[in-house]
Amino acid sequence: MTTSDQPIDHVPPNADSTGKSERSDLEKNVTARSTWVRLIFMIVVAFLWGISRVVTAAVVVIQFFYVLLSGDTNEQLKTFGHSLAIYSFEVTDYLTFNTESKPFPFDGSWPTELPQAEPAESVSSDDD
Repeated sequence: MTTSDQPIDHVPPNADSTGKSERSDLEKNVTARSTWVRLIFMIVVAFLWGISRVVTAAVVVIQFFYVLLSGDTNEQLKTFGHSLAIYSFEVTDYLTFNTESKPFPFDGSWPTELPQAEPAESVSSDDD
């Protein structure tokens, strides 16, 4: 049945009073500029995360040889390795849509400690 063959009382579920349909949620989501801007940020952040993984591997190797030769860990490498781990956490949080806060270098400084968890939305119930 084509549009012209439909009975007069047929109105699409999201139509206004004139019978014209509003934009669908899918169309709104696909045409939302913020979604595409986030994709660009996600690609850049994922690229930077890849670089940080290479740097992490280098820190691991250097720290191993430092321990092998000196018998003790290098505190600066430990601190830097810890900050790389936190950066990976922040990147993963952003890429999986768990936060809107962009990781370094966009919205913050280089991480030194874990970010505070964003409070979960709570559902209040009135059982009165």
